[in-house]
Amino acid sequence: MFKKILIANRGEIACRVMRTAKRMGIATVAVYSDADARSPHVEMADESVRLGPAPAAESYLNADLILAAAKETGADAIHPGYGFLSERESFAKACADADITFIGPPPNAIAAMGDKIESKKLARDAGVNTVPGSEGAIADTEEAVKVAGEIGYPVMMKASAGGGGKGMRLAWKEQDVREGFEATQREGKASFGDERVFIEKFIESPRHIEIQILGDQHGNILYLGERECSIQRRHQKVVEEAPSPFVDEAMRKKMGEQAVALARAVGYYSAGTVELIVSGADKTGESFYFLEMNTRLQVEHPVTEFVTGVDLVEQMIRVAAGEKLAMTQDDVKLTGWAIENRVYAEDPYRGFLPSTGRLVRYRPPEKGDGVRVDDGVAEGGEVSMFYDPMIAKLVTYGDTRIEAADKQIEALDRFELDGLGHNIDFLSAIMQHPRFREGKLTTGFIAEEYPDGFTGAPADDALLTKLAALAGVLATIETARNGLIDGQLSPRGDETLQRRDWVVSVDKVDHRVVIENGTVRVDDTPVEVDIVWTPGQRLVEASFDDEPLAVRVERRRTDWRLTTRGASHSVRILSPRIAELSRHMIEKVPPDLSKMLLCPMPGLVTRIEVSEGDKVEVGQPLAVVEAMKMENILRAEKAGTVKEIKAEAGDSLAVDAVIMEFED
Repeated sequence: MFKKILIANRGEIACRVMRTAKRMGIATVAVYSDADARSPHVEMADESVRLGPAPAAESYLNADLILAAAKETGADAIHPGYGFLSERESFAKACADADITFIGPPPNAIAAMGDKIESKKLARDAGVNTVPGSEGAIADTEEAVKVAGEIGYPVMMKASAGGGGKGMRLAWKEQDVREGFEATQREGKASFGDERVFIEKFIESPRHIEIQILGDQHGNILYLGERECSIQRRHQKVVEEAPSPFVDEAMRKKMGEQAVALARAVGYYSAGTVELIVSGADKTGESFYFLEMNTRLQVEHPVTEFVTGVDLVEQMIRVAAGEKLAMTQDDVKLTGWAIENRVYAEDPYRGFLPSTGRLVRYRPPEKGDGVRVDDGVAEGGEVSMFYDPMIAKLVTYGDTRIEAADKQIEALDRFELDGLGHNIDFLSAIMQHPRFREGKLTTGFIAEEYPDGFTGAPADDALLTKLAALAGVLATIETARNGLIDGQLSPRGDETLQRRDWVVSVDKVDHRVVIENGTVRVDDTPVEVDIVWTPGQRLVEASFDDEPLAVRVERRRTDWRLTTRGASHSVRILSPRIAELSRHMIEKVPPDLSKMLLCPMPGLVTRIEVSEGDKVEVGQPLAVVEAMKMENILRAEKAGTVKEIKAEAGDSLAVDAVIMEFED
């Protein structure tokens, strides 16, 4: 067994690998860029080595620097995590040449499966169903238009070396191909150093299901069940679960056996995943098609670990050390249900725009009792524009799918995260969505259920009544505390609790809340509420009729913000007299920004598509901004004339910076 492992990665996956290595008694080495010098994975490791500046090309993607760090620290193995160098054949070979064990599959398997074009051919030869598409890379836009027309729209343009949702664009018509083909090439080159693009038929209303495989160097290969990864946004997975609510035992067996056959055909060992696109309209077990094989550990591996009881990182380490698998296919049993939500630094209330900045507050929910948090950030740390925007993975386990989903809702309510935009409310909304709870999933779930964007999970009258009652109690406690602090004439602070009368406006709907002798009434209806809270505390643990409800509280200048169950609610708490007078206040009108194109996220301007004086039409591309290695085309929302351009290619802009202004 290895004595020391270097983890050639960062963030949560670096911490994840270290936890298992430490449990196995193996020393660990962290590598880091300047942006990550104070990151948790550096503090967790036994040793750490600086790689270089923040850009990945100068740090985590520089194989020579990583190998030098391994030699310097005496590491006898390298675990690549996922992303970065994890699927680079050249890196696996370089490790072997340096007499350092690569904890992953053999280089030839990485090469065979890492190329989407070649892997599709191999899958076809191995008897796996494949999606109709181009035989090889597309040379230019004109050829792309021709091939797409022959296949039939809609089609998907994919970077051959792509992954993680990058380098993928959906085209519904010829114009989409003309606008997106070169951008797909650029994204592939920027993220993976490979600009080759191929095109394949897009299967409408599909489910995305993947099979986890595990093999050793002695010819043993197993499948560890499936994961459902259908809920995606821009082809980036958001929610994953194991098992799939769609797959039965017969279908699981067919998928698993084909995945094993494909792995065997390329001499695969270590952990890997065969991704499949499945027609949700056909449950015969035959309507699944090969998408790609990921020759590495997947982001969503924890859900498989929960339902199988297998530590995949430990198995990867043991396989790399030459050990045989200590289990057979008959030993693999799926028990219970696990769901993983990816907590991203993005703002669902603003079209899921990337968000960067400092984590002013970071308090994940308590772990244990079926709740697992995999993260690699800490309070005070920064989510940088240089890397993936994932902050943490929240994983829950239950005996049933609904139990696992309910644990997600409870845990998300207790996730305190301030300083940047995040998708916690959105994740909670999905967990509560009737369609999700029924298991009726497709990769179009988010687009279909939130076509006009996300505005928060809907709240029923019962929840709004609870929030009104809670707000009245919070205001009463705060008032009592203020009375003690400012020296009001009162022998005991709790006398202010004897009666309080409030007008509580929740999302601009008024409620009369009366608190008297320990009882709470909302609009003359008694509400049994019990809370533990101190003014200034950001999380309230409340109980309504013995049912728990966690609410995140933010005291603002003129109101309160209460966040729970997937939505933030603006709450104003006034005495009846002040509430009456406030109705006469003049409402402040926000400034008119309709004549400006604002930068919707922090990012780099890569192109300005128009000039001053140009007339533009609705939907016309105006500028391209790159953020988190993804190109975002900013389009005209209405027809007009460009008056002034205030940014140029190469400018790094903050959110809401003015890019251009239009005539009246």
